[in-house]
Order: sequence, then C-alpha cells, then structure tokens
Amino acid sequence: MNAENILFTLASCSFFMGLVAWISWRKTRGSVDDRDGYFLAGRGLGSVFIAGSLLLTNLSAEQLIGLNGSAYGHNLSSMGWEVTAAIATIAMALIFLPRYLAGAFTTLPQFLNDRFDADVRRLSVLLFMLGYGLVTIPSVLYSGSIAVMELFDIQALTGLAYFPALFTTVVAIGLIGAIYAIFGGLKAVAVSDTVNGIGLLIIGILVPVLGLVALGDGNFTEGLQKLLNDHPEKLNAIGSPSDPTPFGTLFTGMLFANLFYWCTNQYVIQRTLGAASLAEGQKGVLFSGFFKILVPFLMMIPGVIAFHLYGPGLGSIDQAYPRLIKDVMPIYLSGFFLAVLLGAVFSSFNSLLNSAATLFALDIYAPYRQDKADDAQLIRVAKIASVVIALFSFVVAPLLYFAEAGLWQIIRVFTGFYNIPTVVIVIVGLFTSRVPALGAKLVIVFHVTAYALLRFALDDVVTIHFLHQYAILFVIEVGIMLAVGRWKPRKQAWQFSSNNKVDMTPWRFARPLAVTLFSCVVGIYLLFSPIGLASTDGMTSLFYGLLAALFAVNLIVWFAASRQQSSF
Repeated sequence: MNAENILFTLASCSFFMGLVAWISWRKTRGSVDDRDGYFLAGRGLGSVFIAGSLLLTNLSAEQLIGLNGSAYGHNLSSMGWEVTAAIATIAMALIFLPRYLAGAFTTLPQFLNDRFDADVRRLSVLLFMLGYGLVTIPSVLYSGSIAVMELFDIQALTGLAYFPALFTTVVAIGLIGAIYAIFGGLKAVAVSDTVNGIGLLIIGILVPVLGLVALGDGNFTEGLQKLLNDHPEKLNAIGSPSDPTPFGTLFTGMLFANLFYWCTNQYVIQRTLGAASLAEGQKGVLFSGFFKILVPFLMMIPGVIAFHLYGPGLGSIDQAYPRLIKDVMPIYLSGFFLAVLLGAVFSSFNSLLNSAATLFALDIYAPYRQDKADDAQLIRVAKIASVVIALFSFVVAPLLYFAEAGLWQIIRVFTGFYNIPTVVIVIVGLFTSRVPALGAKLVIVFHVTAYALLRFALDDVVTIHFLHQYAILFVIEVGIMLAVGRWKPRKQAWQFSSNNKVDMTPWRFARPLAVTLFSCVVGIYLLFSPIGLASTDGMTSLFYGLLAALFAVNLIVWFAASRQQSSF
C-alpha cells in the first residue's frame, strides 16, 4: 500500500468503527444503571441482537485465518467444529434456556449454587476465571493482533519492529474493545456485535465471490466450475483419521465440547440470559445455529479457492486467507474489511471481559459481601475488575509471542480442564434431584487429575484422539455423580424454583425450526461428501435421494406444526 491508500484505509476504517460506536451508544444510553441493565442488558435483548452477538462472540480472526488455512492445507473436515455446533444451539434453545430463564439466573455458577452448594459455585468460578484470565482473553488479543498484522502489514504502517508493533496492536485493540465492555455493559457488547456481524456476513459473501471471479480470470461461472471440478477432494468434509477433524469425533467428544461452549460457557450464554422472553431467546439461539451452517461457505471455501489459485506452495497454511484478501479485495473496501476484522476481534475480547467481570462481581464479590452490595457497588466493582483484567491481558498477550510454538497446545489443554466437568455437573444437576454436591466436587477433582495425567504424564502412551478422551471422561464422570447419588443421596430432593422475570411462553415454531436446522446439518455433510461435491463423478443418485428424504421429513413436520397451531 502507498501512503494515499494507507490513509484512505485508516480513515474509512475509523468511519465504520465510529458508526458502530455511535449506534451502540444510542442503543445503550441510560440503560446500564442497575444490575440487570449492566449485566443482562435489562433482560430486554431481542432475537436479532442475541443471534448477532452469538455469531460475533463465536467467530474471530483466528477462525477467519485458521479455518481457511485448514481448508487450504487439508479439506473441509474442520467445518465439524462449526456446523455441528448447530446441534448444540438446538439443545440450548429447547432444553437449557427454558430452565435458565425460569430461574432468572445471571451466571451459570448461580445455578450451580442453587442446585448444589456454595463450594461448587466457587470451584466453577475459579475454573472459569483462571481460563479466561490466563489463557482465553490474552490468546484472543494475541491471535487477533497477529491477524491484523499479517493482513495489513502493521510493521510497515508504523515503522516499528515486530514485537513493539505487536504490543501496540494488542493495546489498541484491547483498549477499544474494553470501552464497550466497561462502560456499556452487555447491551453495548450485543449491539456492537450485531452491527459488526452484518459487516462480517457482507465480507463473508464478498470474499468467495471475488475469489471465484479471480479463479475464473474475471468470470465467476468459470471460477465456480474450476472449484467444483478441479481437486474435488478438497471439498470433502468426511474427515479420515489423518485429517484435522476425524469424522468419528463428531459423535463423541465434539458433541460434549459444543454442549459446553453453547449451553454452559458463561461468556457465550450470558446474552441469552438477557433475553426479553423465552420466545426471543429461542429465536436468537436457533438463528445463530443457521449462521453456523453458513461457515463452510464463508470461512472455508476461500481457503479452497486459495489452493486453486496458488497451489500448495505457500510457506504456511495460515497465509492462505491473508494472501487471498490482498489479491482480491479492492482498495476502496480495505477500510471496511479492517473494521469488520477488528469488530470480530473486539467481540470475542469484550464478551470475555464482560463475562469475567460479571463472574467476579456476582459470584465472588457479592457472596463475600453476603449479597449486601447494592447495584451501584456491583457495577463499580465490575468496571474495576474489567480494567484490571484488561490491563493484565495487555501484559500477558504479547508475551505469548515468545511461546508461540506452544500457544495452541496450551489453549486446547487448558480448555479441557473445565469444559467436560462443567457439562457433566450441569446436565446431571438439571435432570436429577438426589445427586448431592459431593458428586459435583468429586467430578471436578477427578477430571482435573485424570485429564492432567492424560495430557502430560501419559500423552505418549494414550494416543487416542483428545476428543474421544472427552467422551470417555464424560461417561465416567456421569457415572461418578450417579453413583454418589445412590450412595449418599440428598436428604431432601432438589426442586427447581421458578423465579422467572420474563415471559416464559415458548416460541411456537421452535421445535419445527429445530428439525429444519438439524436437517441442514445433515444436508451440509451430504453436500460436502464423496456422494456430493467431493465425488470425482459428480453428485450421485444417493445424494439426491437422501436430500429428498430430508425435504419430505421437513414438509411433514411443518405441516403437523401448522395443523397443531390452527387447532388452538
């Protein structure tokens, strides 16, 4: 980029970011003065803001670069992490969310305190805070900063050496993202996420379109033909044991990893806890599931296009998406793209920051004060906690540069310490009434010990895929809790206490739409499989037959739903 282009990019990026900030301010002013307003957006989030915030919270720069890089270097098997998440959103909408909203919980540890005891609450908060503060928040800042530096050559723009440029980028991204979380609370996060989400969808559609035009030497149709006919194996999502995501893992550990992320992870579920009603929450969660279905098209097909354009000769698979952007993105859209990329990074960062502050204020400070702190005190403590956590992350994130070889291993390992026991405790807690707090405590201790042994002491001995290990541990830990429930059951059966503060009428189309969403998951896998686009002989008759069967099932379900509604 020459100086004129750089100036235009920065000016247009500032304009779009300023527009997002202005919209967020207009939507949040005067609405964050009390506890519910700051932590749960006044329990007034509609489906659009919930879906938009869930989308941007989940997708960040690391997905843009990482998923496209995986598609470039391997195939579409890694779409399993995104597409099968839609199934977890169905579970959230139909099973978990009605119970969370009925109890008017602000945090997941609040539910665990209600179901078990204060010790289980404290243990869960400890795991979440350690995960967010030491690994997740710094890694989001670090990976986002690396993405921005790779795509826009921050070193050349600033004239700084690599590490000072990295530190400057981390602080700049962190400061802007923290403003939303600290001063605007959850509603500012949700509003900014939704506006940035619209931008992400525009860019997500534009990049593969421009890439196909480049692949076809200016002709979109010819580019599409090359994509479909040359190297069809790149369009295969049925991962082999040697692929990044083996197909079998979709039915074992990935199921539980997605349940944790979409149904029990505080920084994801917090915007659903702020839903204006159960119906709005269900709409938002299910709509976000449909966005996940689009991920292969928006965030992996560009990687396949890059393979067709450049061949396997790029120095690193992570260079595929940045190279494609540099080659196909018009200069007049560069500022808009930078704003969208930064928005995606901000979203993950400020969502994590907001949730960490919420956990500290409501699950550490409030119990310490024996719930005597008023709303103003809680909000003030949350803001102070946000500042401290943000400053801490500014220090830790750049230091990850010196441990780059082990960064992703650290993230994966640490997440495994608390995702499965959280899912186990919540599921058993919801669906049993006699299992005592002792069972939850034993599961946490067992999991941390067993997982540490598997990942460190026995890593060379136990070679089974880590996602399969998740499933095995899940089964064992459910067994532990049920066994403790039989051995030392609660003297008094736990009963769910309804304390709902919003309308709990379910959305009438939630169940049929869930069937359609599940059908889309199956359909996407049929499309990107050896009987679909990955076939060297074109789509087979089996593909069309199975697709027709899915369509017929949906017709029956929706017809039955419409008949049922008309009978009322």
